[in-house]
Amino acid sequence: MLPNNRTPTNKTQRWKFLQLFGLVRRNPLSISRWVLRWVVVGTVCGLFASLYWNILELMTHQLQRFEGLSLLIVMPIAGLIVGLVIHFLGNPGEIAVIVDNIHFRGGRLDARKNPAMILASLVSIAAGGSAGPEAPLVQVTGSFGTWVGDRLGLEGEELRSTSLAAMAAGFTALFGAPLGGAMFALEILHHQHIVEYYEALMPAIVSSCASYIVFAFITRLGIGPTWHFPQYNLQNIDDFALAILFGIIGAVAGWIFMGIFRGCGRLLAMVSGPVYVRTTLAGLGLGILAAFLPLTRFFGHEELESVLTANFSLVFLLILALGKMASISITVTGGWRGGFIIPLFFTGACIGKAIAILIPGLNPALAMICTMAAINAAVTRTPISTTLLLSKLTNFTPFTPILFASLIGFFLAPKVPLIGSQLKSQQSLEEI
Repeated sequence: MLPNNRTPTNKTQRWKFLQLFGLVRRNPLSISRWVLRWVVVGTVCGLFASLYWNILELMTHQLQRFEGLSLLIVMPIAGLIVGLVIHFLGNPGEIAVIVDNIHFRGGRLDARKNPAMILASLVSIAAGGSAGPEAPLVQVTGSFGTWVGDRLGLEGEELRSTSLAAMAAGFTALFGAPLGGAMFALEILHHQHIVEYYEALMPAIVSSCASYIVFAFITRLGIGPTWHFPQYNLQNIDDFALAILFGIIGAVAGWIFMGIFRGCGRLLAMVSGPVYVRTTLAGLGLGILAAFLPLTRFFGHEELESVLTANFSLVFLLILALGKMASISITVTGGWRGGFIIPLFFTGACIGKAIAILIPGLNPALAMICTMAAINAAVTRTPISTTLLLSKLTNFTPFTPILFASLIGFFLAPKVPLIGSQLKSQQSLEEI
């Protein structure tokens, strides 16, 4: 007898497609209702991100006036404030906590941590810590997604998808890349590149698009490229070999950064007493670094443009890259709040430009962007979203070399990831 296998009809194929992208919630006729909800979630997240960014800009402009030796006073005071906020309002956690909650709490993020996260991150970033606003935005918007899910009575993958959609919306608002933001929300959850929660992909994309429109309309940011790199046209297949080479260099830089990061973590872990003691000492360390290397201050959003336009020497660029690695490490392990994606991009740009100076004839844009991609992919384990983000941020149209460098950084990364909860989630999958 012939096998009793029925050829799938068009209706069956369409149903599976809708399931794959999270468009079915028991009744296929409710798709438009769910899309509307994702749009509302993204719109609210975009509004919050706009408010957060405007407050951050206002605070930053006030604190930028302090320079030189005055930072030895200003930065420890900022660290003390950050520590007191955490001491009295509670520890808001970091990206590792978010990853754990997505995997082990059904995607439920705690909104009660938001006041501490908002206040601590605003002071941390505005005062000049080497951490960006992406982590606070992801935490706060993700918890809003959980709140929406609770109000709608959602459970299981529906609740998780709503939280992930809101996380993607918060990330997208800062970077101005809806597809990259959606992919980041899924990629950051894993040690290996496994998009486990594929049903959240379409919710994340729709929510990200809504957030992007709102944020760009209010702030006028994210419409064009963030950084203006030298022009580059892909015309030679040898450039792919160069992209792989830059990827190897970026991966090595990622190893060095993680070594510095863990060393700072062990050192600051020995500081006893309340959390504000550690954050104050971290502020002193950041102030000393910023006094001697001013470009290590802040998270690199504006400072990276200086690396592009100034004629720094090879030695200075390498010192600046190491200084930035130390600054990021002290910021995060010292209890200050923020993310390290843009600071890592800054570090990679310094190293890439140093390579272009060392080897005349190399295209500086290719060297810098590929190194930026590789170091970030090595540290965060997000090669696809890194490629999409950098293509948007730099207006680097032939993104295939970026993808090559990102994959090299990802595959050559240390076995133990910097975000430890990525590894735990992978181990839990293997046990199932």
